[in-house]
Amino acid sequence: MSKHNLSGKVALIQGGSRGIGAAIVERLAAEGASVAFTYVSSASKAQALQDGILAKGGKALAIQADSADAEAIREAVQRTVQAFGRLDILVNNAGVLAIAPLDEFKLEDFDQTLAINIRSVFIATQEAARHMGEGGRIINIGSTNAERMPFAGGGPYAMSKAALVGLTKGLARDLGPRGITINNVQPGPVDTDMNPANSDFAESLLDLMAVRRYGRAEEIAGFVAYLAGPEAAYITGASLTIDGGFSA
Repeated sequence: MSKHNLSGKVALIQGGSRGIGAAIVERLAAEGASVAFTYVSSASKAQALQDGILAKGGKALAIQADSADAEAIREAVQRTVQAFGRLDILVNNAGVLAIAPLDEFKLEDFDQTLAINIRSVFIATQEAARHMGEGGRIINIGSTNAERMPFAGGGPYAMSKAALVGLTKGLARDLGPRGITINNVQPGPVDTDMNPANSDFAESLLDLMAVRRYGRAEEIAGFVAYLAGPEAAYITGASLTIDGGFSA
């Protein structure tokens, strides 16, 4: 069914062992790309994901790397290039969500939000771009909360995802002359183990959406695959929302 739009390409996905990240890994592999992906603690899930792609005849490499560690990020890029010989696609999917009332929000949670949701994106992009040429693709996974935060306690998270909008725009100017695009995908609520569609929290969000259901990780992955492919060559610096009308 796949058109194998990414045959011969090499992709690295930051935060790829579960949820949206795992769906992106599987979709890019199905499109023909060799895929490396990082994980922090989900070793068994990472191994299963890697082995599943290899069993289907694809190429995959799981890399343990903490996205809060600059050197670990750089090493993940290097290992990808060493394993597959090049790097064409970077997906910055690693992220954390800390929610707490303003007067209880811990400074260490604030700092970790910045380190993983923003700093790791910059570091990975800086390092990956050294290995990319014409046709390179960088895709950041942001959030619809950059534009709409409808509940209390999520200010730092919303800030981090809004910062991705500006970072993506600015880096598009650096990368455009080299033929590399960079875009920001902004999912709404998506059914994952961290944010299941059958929770009380999910019920509270459904009335805010035009399409009254949670998204599927595979829907986000399909959007990413399009941006990574040849038909999206004229899209860069954009923040593209896929949220079931959450921000409408």
